Parts: sequence; C-alpha cells; structure tokens
Amino acid sequence: MHHRVRATSIWLKLRALTLDGPPPPPWPSYQGDSQFVGTSPSGRVTVYVDPTLDDAGLQNAQDLVNDADRVASANDAIFGAVGGNVSVIVFALGGMTDGTGGADHLGCDFITGAAIEVCASFGNSARVSALFEAELSECSMGGNLCGVSTGEALSRWCAAVVGNNALLDFATAPQWALDGMPDFVDQTDPTDQNPDSTGCGMVFLSWLMSQGYTLDEIAQAIVTLGETGTLAQLYEDLSAGSADTAWVNFQAAIQNLPNGVNNDDPFGGP
Repeated sequence: MHHRVRATSIWLKLRALTLDGPPPPPWPSYQGDSQFVGTSPSGRVTVYVDPTLDDAGLQNAQDLVNDADRVASANDAIFGAVGGNVSVIVFALGGMTDGTGGADHLGCDFITGAAIEVCASFGNSARVSALFEAELSECSMGGNLCGVSTGEALSRWCAAVVGNNALLDFATAPQWALDGMPDFVDQTDPTDQNPDSTGCGMVFLSWLMSQGYTLDEIAQAIVTLGETGTLAQLYEDLSAGSADTAWVNFQAAIQNLPNGVNNDDPFGGP
C-alpha cells in the first residue's frame, strides 16, 4: 500500500559523491535515474535526486541532507524511540515542483517503508523537510496505523511541528467543517485518503494539545492503541475524560471557537 550553494559547485560535489554513492533502493513509484546527493552526518538518511530537475531540485536535495538529522532526531523524540535508516528521493512527484505533489512510501515501519519519495519544492526546501517528516513519522507507527485516519492525522501534525508549518496548504480541517463535521472520533476511518476523517483528526489533536497534552504524549498513545484505536479511546487513555464523552465535549469546544474551523489548528494547540 502507498502512503503518497552555487549551482556549479553543488553539481561538482554531486558528481564526486555519485562515484562512491550507494545504489538506490526500489522506490514506491519513481522509475527514473536516482542521482546520489549525500548521506546525513549520522548516516541515517541517504538522499537522492532526479537529475533532470537540475539546480533547483539539487538544492532541495542538498538542503535535505543538511536538515535530515534534525528531522530524524525530532521524530525520535516524538515517538520515544530511535528510528531506523531511510533513503529519500526528491523528484517532481505528480509532475509538481512546488511541494504540492506530496510524499509517499510503502509500509508503516523502517523495513517496508524505508524508501521515501518527496516532492521537490523549488526555492522552498522547508517544504521538502516537512514532507520527509510526514513519511518518516509513519515509519515509526508500526502495523497499518499510517493507513488509517488516526495515523494520517498524526503524521500531518508531526510534519506541521517538525516542519514549522511549511505545509499549510495541505489543510483538511476546513473541508471537514464544510461537510458537516462527521464523527470520526468514535470511529476510525480505514483510509488515509479521506479529507473529512483526516480533518476531524487534525482538529481533535489541536484541541487535545490546547489542553496541555504534548504531541509526544499523543503520538505514543496513538501508537499504543494501534490501527483499531479511536480518538475517543485516545481521549480516555490520556485521562482527558471518558471515551463516551469525547465527541460531545469536542463539539462543545468547537462551538466556542471565535473563528470556527478555518485551518488545521483552530485551537492553537502547540
């Protein structure tokens, strides 16, 4: 299952590194040449780029090499465990070069999901780092958690926090509000592709964080619950209240929002 410097000096460095670079893994969807760019200082993240992107794509990839260990360390802290090694390819995912093509990998672990694809974002490498964290966080979830709505919401929150809100245009909560706020607190949607269930999860986690629960606490509790766990169970496990009152209390809190649900963090959680 899929879960989607001066240019001359950089290119000279790239050519030199490519001679000694490790072969790329099979990617989830990318079929082109994989040009080795570098490995992060810790050795945990190996980055490649589609060479047809030229200088702007290479800059994204080099910036990711430089930022990858920060992202990986932040991800370790969120999930309370040291993750494994991964490989990343930067290319025009979906034909896009502004980051809107998103990101992809396969399984929700560091074995089946360690080959990560991220969309290039010319001139804005922060978006590439945020997309990388979205997929890296899913590798820390295990099981099929990253393939259901609770895991997807958690992944996007990890990307928002570690990526410094670089993906605001990926917001799903406003769509959930427009669609009548269906209840995905008492049930978990068995997909990561529904903006309504993802949006509900985003707002619910925003609400929990506004009450003082940290993303680290939330992430580790969601992982413990697994793919069958609900947000209502998360509410109870965090000692916020009983599971059967989670939806009612959540809706009451939304009604008190002065501006309603107009982004993924209407409660100003973090």
